[in-house]
Amino acid sequence: MTLNRSQMISKLKIKQELKKRSDLLRFDTDYPYYAHEILKIRPKDGGKLPFTLNRAQLYVHEKLEAQKAKIGKVRALILKGRQQGMSTYVEGRFYYFTSRQDGKAAFILTHEDRATKNLFKMAKRFHKDSPDYIRPEIEKSNAKELLFSDTDSGYELGTAGNKEVGRSQTVQYFHGSEVAFWKNAASLTKGVLQTIPDMPGTEIIYESTANGVGNFFHTKWQEAEAGESEFIAIFVPWYWQEEYQADASEMQATPDEFDMLAEFDGLTLEHLAWRRKKIIEFNVDGNGGEDSFKQEYPMTASEAFLESSPDSLIKADVVQAARKQNLPLQHSPLVIGVDPARGGDATAFIRREGRVAYGLEYDYADDLMHVAGKCAVIIRKELPAKMFIDVGGLGAGVYDRLVELGFGHIVVAVNFGSTKTVIDKRKYYNKRAEMWGEMAEWLDNEPAQIPDTDKMQTDLVTTKRMYSSLGQTKLEPKDDVKARIGRSPDGGDALALTFAEPVSNEVDSYWEDNFDNKEGRNKRGGY
Repeated sequence: MTLNRSQMISKLKIKQELKKRSDLLRFDTDYPYYAHEILKIRPKDGGKLPFTLNRAQLYVHEKLEAQKAKIGKVRALILKGRQQGMSTYVEGRFYYFTSRQDGKAAFILTHEDRATKNLFKMAKRFHKDSPDYIRPEIEKSNAKELLFSDTDSGYELGTAGNKEVGRSQTVQYFHGSEVAFWKNAASLTKGVLQTIPDMPGTEIIYESTANGVGNFFHTKWQEAEAGESEFIAIFVPWYWQEEYQADASEMQATPDEFDMLAEFDGLTLEHLAWRRKKIIEFNVDGNGGEDSFKQEYPMTASEAFLESSPDSLIKADVVQAARKQNLPLQHSPLVIGVDPARGGDATAFIRREGRVAYGLEYDYADDLMHVAGKCAVIIRKELPAKMFIDVGGLGAGVYDRLVELGFGHIVVAVNFGSTKTVIDKRKYYNKRAEMWGEMAEWLDNEPAQIPDTDKMQTDLVTTKRMYSSLGQTKLEPKDDVKARIGRSPDGGDALALTFAEPVSNEVDSYWEDNFDNKEGRNKRGGY
């Protein structure tokens, strides 16, 4: 039977209505589908397109949904390169929530007015381009506020220059954009976070490119990576973007580029050709382009955060190389560095045998007897040749107690500020400079292996080299380092302590005569 025009239109309307009903049900549980069907974005070349989540956005979405299923809420930090669509993803996500739920408020805080305006324009476009059957009515719309009368929900935006911004209301969804570039970030977030109830369904999402170390975003990232907060750390590498590719038909890959291709799944020659062009753009007077590229377009989180400054004693590329090593233990004397906690920092313990440093631990107890007891347990279990202890502050009491326990042959008191125990006084200003200098030479003389943590790398690359009036190497004051990264470089100091003095294998014979634990001595490398 042939349908007339009226019948065809009626049938089409029925199909459309059925699709709407089907979509409405699916929208409840499928944000990527909702984004594609409802939201429109402006691509870089202009026009409008359905918002189809790219690889990076889908990855982030899966991570957030997994956390939400596990703990009932979202607490996340997203580290990414330039223009990878994270703000678009979060804006779409929060529009999805507020336009379809009753009594929900989203607050978006950006680093500058221009970014605030751009994100708000995006939210308004999402609303304007939504189809009638799902678009809520607007109650209020101004420069920084979008409220829906149908749902009594909405958006508010602010810029991070005002310490009081965002303190006046209760919100369920908070998006911090380019957090690494906020001024007064710690005080800002303290105020804003008080407006977000610690309840199921609430979401706090910080996203940013990196902006050096020691700022709020970097500190929170380290805490999340270490499992010291409820936030999860989500890293998005730059080469996941399809558009970050260039013609590679005449490209001859370098050995380093071949290594990258082998190490990073999905990386292509076309990506590397694009990378070369960007490095040239970043070059100033013929250098610095690669370092800038790593921060703006990182392949790993450590690349993004942990570039050393020109006056750093230890360079980032040397540390990164040591993090990637997997060397066998070399039957060298076991030495242990202990940097006891002072002023709220952590006591750090680390082991080193020859070219391999391992077993980095942090202990946040301030009690002298607790730290001394832990040192005693480590000595009895691992039977080191020497344990070097910084005797500044709490450390003097720890050392004295260990001597009292009968470990005087093993423990060595080290005074970082001393000049009396410096072996080469023409080269080094004090003991701290000497230990760090010897550690730097150990790292330069590859291969060397250190624990593969961003926290340790921050400790090592952030300390700056200075010079005395006699040309001796000295280090910037530890208080300056602490002010810059927000804590003391405890792990770096502990590793430096293992270079306090040469240790020979002969010291191990002490255990043959004084301690019946040869099994523990043989197993120490597996600690």
